[in-house]
This record gives sequence, C-alpha cells and structure tokens, in this order.
Amino acid sequence: MKNDNELTPTAWLALENGVVLPGRACGAAGERSGDMVFNTAMTGYHEILTDPSYYGQVVVMTYPLIGNYGVAAEDDESAGAWPEAFVIKEMSSIPSNRRATSSLPDWLAAKGVVAIEGVDTRKLTKIVREEGCLKCVVSTVDSNPATLVAKAKAAKPTDNRDLAREVTCKKPFEWNADFDPSYPTLVDPAAGKRLRCVAFDFGAKRNILRSLVHSGFDVTVVPATISASDVLGLNPDAIFLSNGPGDPAPVCAIPQIANLIGKKPIFGICLGHQILSIVLGAKTHKMPFGHHGANHPVRDMLTGRVEITSQNHSFAVDPASLPSTLELTHVNLNDQTVEGMRHKTAKVFSVQYHPEAAPGPLDSAHLFRRFREMVLA
Repeated sequence: MKNDNELTPTAWLALENGVVLPGRACGAAGERSGDMVFNTAMTGYHEILTDPSYYGQVVVMTYPLIGNYGVAAEDDESAGAWPEAFVIKEMSSIPSNRRATSSLPDWLAAKGVVAIEGVDTRKLTKIVREEGCLKCVVSTVDSNPATLVAKAKAAKPTDNRDLAREVTCKKPFEWNADFDPSYPTLVDPAAGKRLRCVAFDFGAKRNILRSLVHSGFDVTVVPATISASDVLGLNPDAIFLSNGPGDPAPVCAIPQIANLIGKKPIFGICLGHQILSIVLGAKTHKMPFGHHGANHPVRDMLTGRVEITSQNHSFAVDPASLPSTLELTHVNLNDQTVEGMRHKTAKVFSVQYHPEAAPGPLDSAHLFRRFREMVLA
C-alpha cells in the first residue's frame, strides 16, 4: 500500500504567500478561492458546512479525521453548503452512524463543494496564526504552482463586501411551525403567551430560529433588505438580528436597524452583534485570524460565570470605541475581545458568539430566555 506522500495528487491548495500543497480531491471538481480560516471543532463539520456565515471563506478543519459519522439531513443549518472550499487532513469515506443519509464525500460532490484532503492542516493553521488571514485557492483543474499562487493573490477577500445580501432569504416566511418536542425547552411552556419576533436573516442558522421558537417566540424571518417601516408593520413584540458572513460595515440593513432602536426590544448574535455596535456608535475591525471553533471561553461580566462557547467570526468590535451608552457584558478570556454588550437605557443586547451552538456546547442557551425576559419586562 502506498503512503500519503506516494499517492498521485488530484487537487492543489495555494496561498497568496506562495505556499502550494498537493492533495487529493474529496468533493466536487472545480476551483474556488477566498479567505482561509481554520476551525478547531472536533465534531460538527456538517453544521459548519451548512452555516451561511462561512460564505466567502475556505475552511480548514484542525481535527485530523473528518467524515467518520457521515451526513444526516436533519442536521442541516440551512438548505445549502456555503464555504468556498473545504480542507482536511484525512477523509473518512465510510460513515458509521445510523442517522447518516450520505457519506461526506458524496454530499460534498452533490452540493458542489470543492474539497481537498491529504494536506498538512497543522502547517496551514500555524501559517494563519503567524501571518494572519490569507487568501487561497483550492483547485482540481490546475496544478501549476505559479498560476495557482497568482489566483490566490487575485481572490476576493471578505472585506468591504455585503455578503449578507447574497445569502439572505428572498422574501419573509414564518418559522413558528418548526416546534420539535424532543428539543430542550428553554422556557416553561406555561410561562405565558407566545411573543411575535421578527428575525433579520443575514445568514441565519436554523438552530437559532429553533431556539427562539423554544423560548416562546413565533418567528417571522425577513430579508436583510427589508425596511424598518415594513418590520414595524408586522407588529412584532421583539426583533432579532442573526449571524451572517463577512464584514459588518457594508451591510445594507444598518440604516434600517438604526431606525428600530428604542422602538422594539432587540437581540443580536454574531454579525447581528457587530451591526448593532456600528448602529450604536462603535467600530469594528478584521481580526488576524478570527474565532472559529466550539471551545472558546467567555466570561459573563454580569454574573461572573465562564461559559464555553461556539464561535465563527473574522471581525470584532473595537472595545476602545464603545460609547458611554453601551455596557460591556462579555469578554473572551483568550484574547480579551468584546463578546457581548447591552444598551444602558434601551432594550438592546447582543453577543458575538453562538448560544444556539450547533456544533458546540449549550452553556449560553439561557440567553434566549434572557431575551424573552427583556421583552416582557
């Protein structure tokens, strides 16, 4: 049997800094490029691949064996697959999981995701940690190092692009029918009436919408392009701002969100958190290599509790830019970045991480209950 180094390359990965790595194709044929990020989660590759927040990025999984439990359709976080390409050390082509509806290689090919295995993902992770976010290209059609590096350099970064507009839903729809009796109830079913919530879709994960439903909300999902007047015309009790991909600064919804502050209680997650920070006077910046994983420690400054969180973001709020009207509520214990805030007078709060997890821990699921309590207060 040949070892990995003796197998004929069928795919290549090139970075804008000149590094070129051969590997084996394990998904769709083709060529895709974007910002390269690494994800440190040990499980949850299917949820990661169906998370719209990864649009415009090439995802490198740091865990060495991916695909061992296949793909189960019920774990989809959206209807599509969003990363530009997928990079792993070793693919497990035979799933061992009674719930699996497909192997990961077959699913990647069916969804059109260009993927490569057999590359040194530890090396790639170290490069990104030391040099910051780099553009890259993954190809099954070009093996020329010079042209591959040129394509990586020419790739579009996520900066200054309104990617939320590209992944949002086309028209409003109701989500309140998606109640799963097996899902953990986040509030007492007898706690009172259900509340109406309008959720801005900047790339919303299904488990966020599911968590809102199980927190006592009937949810209407609306496009990122909707006007504030149309949102208020739906007569919601609350407004939710979802996660999403890329740079928050150019998102088209910012002026509309500004017209909703103080009129309805608002909760934002991830990109929604960043959009709120801009609306309320703070600034954001691109991080050296972002936070992507299911194991980030965050301190809740209001309770002193430390929670292990799931995160996926390449931009962050500048703590020095927070105006006096905002209170810092959560801090990342690895690098002290802003993980949450709330308005001192208006019913507005947000977190940078993902309390719905998927994949990851549910330490922070109580924030959906906090949202409901804020609405009722």
